[in-house]
Amino acid sequence: MDRFVKRFIFMGILYLMIASVLGVAMMVFPVSAKLRFAHVHLNLLGWISMLIFGVGYHILPRFTGRPLHSSRLGEIQFWLANIGLIGMALISMTGQMTPDQPLFPIFILSGLVEVISIFIFGYNMIMTVFMKGEAA
Repeated sequence: MDRFVKRFIFMGILYLMIASVLGVAMMVFPVSAKLRFAHVHLNLLGWISMLIFGVGYHILPRFTGRPLHSSRLGEIQFWLANIGLIGMALISMTGQMTPDQPLFPIFILSGLVEVISIFIFGYNMIMTVFMKGEAA
């Protein structure tokens, strides 16, 4: 299993644990509702998406009998996905998610980095599953 695949799976599990702690914190301290965005995104983009990325990178090439189009793109996607998610989550916990806040541009940039990482995954998987030529 590629190193970046293991990293995706590890981070997915880590994000699940962090999001669970935030969920309990919101129950115990209802005033901490500003944690909701981070909680949701750590679950969806962290736990679920990271696990799907890792499993997708590992299994889809095997299902198609073709090599992964680019492990390098997988590595780049790993870092971009984590940087984007962590940036969005941390800034959301400060409550600076509106255009009048000083950290808002970094919040938007973090979201764009996350979207770029998703498009890298999509490109890498499309090229792996649908590339021309015979299966390996």
